[in-house]
Amino acid sequence: MYNTPFHKEDLSKYSILITGGAGFIGSHLVEYLLKHNAKKVRVLDNLSNGYYKNIEPFISNAALEYENGDIRDLEACEKACTNIDFVLHEAALGSVPRSVADPITTNDVNVSGFLNMLVASRNAGVKRFIYAASSSTYGDSKTLPKKEEVIGRPLSPYAVTKYVNELYADVFNRTYGLNTIGLRYFNVFGPRQDPKGAYAAVIPLFIDALVENRPPVINGDGEQIRDFTFVQNAVEANIKALFSPEESLNKVYNVAVGETTSLNKLYSELRTLANSSLEPIYGPDRKGDIRQSLADVSLANKYLGYNPAIKIEEGLKITYDWFINNIDFINKRK
Repeated sequence: MYNTPFHKEDLSKYSILITGGAGFIGSHLVEYLLKHNAKKVRVLDNLSNGYYKNIEPFISNAALEYENGDIRDLEACEKACTNIDFVLHEAALGSVPRSVADPITTNDVNVSGFLNMLVASRNAGVKRFIYAASSSTYGDSKTLPKKEEVIGRPLSPYAVTKYVNELYADVFNRTYGLNTIGLRYFNVFGPRQDPKGAYAAVIPLFIDALVENRPPVINGDGEQIRDFTFVQNAVEANIKALFSPEESLNKVYNVAVGETTSLNKLYSELRTLANSSLEPIYGPDRKGDIRQSLADVSLANKYLGYNPAIKIEEGLKITYDWFINNIDFINKRK
């Protein structure tokens, strides 16, 4: 992956901080930047969601710096931002169900931690602050496809925190001149996504169940639709946001494919890949979940040059093959 660059600039001129860099998306950003010879790639991660093993293959690269620290610690954020050109802010507590179970910790990390990173980036004179926003911001809006300017009321504490991130980023630009770009991820999946945690995402959960020959649980009737987005597309959006034209700054963009897949169809495709006849078990709907999600990615295409190349069928094949070939890696991460 990442042999074809998403950038034209010489990355050897730039030092980039990735918060949550040992996590799923963060480690892919690390991989991309190191493969394309970034001057410095600094990772700030407390390993609460990420795994050191995700970045261990890159530790021998002299351009990589790892700092074990928590974004809830302003001093750690200030230290991490020293001599940094760009920040890619991926650190957060994801998962709608986790936020419903523990809204206080979700708020501490996603709001207070985010504010710490904004302050540290402002103080350090960072050129751009690119952050992981979320499709959960659309809340109860029924409009399809989702357009950036039309949102509803949040349906979970997690969604509230991600909307607050957007508000803070806007205020920091207007008040302090910090340039930001928010990327509203839609159901990102791919290699290195954890299937073992209590709040694992649906694709690694389905694959894990198929590998272990046990029926997966589908919440609700399985006809919920999602815009599943392969991780390489998310990396593309981040890299292009680093160097996009000035008119792209201080906006939020959908990062998706612009195509829908139901959970039932998703499981059917994975079951075919696994050559399995396992039938799923259907459970109750999850609190805070939305029924339908589909992104309009035209704004990201216009301002960032975002053009997602990997559709769900190809992404699922890459992801399934990776899981099959890395079972020991996955089992050793806990």
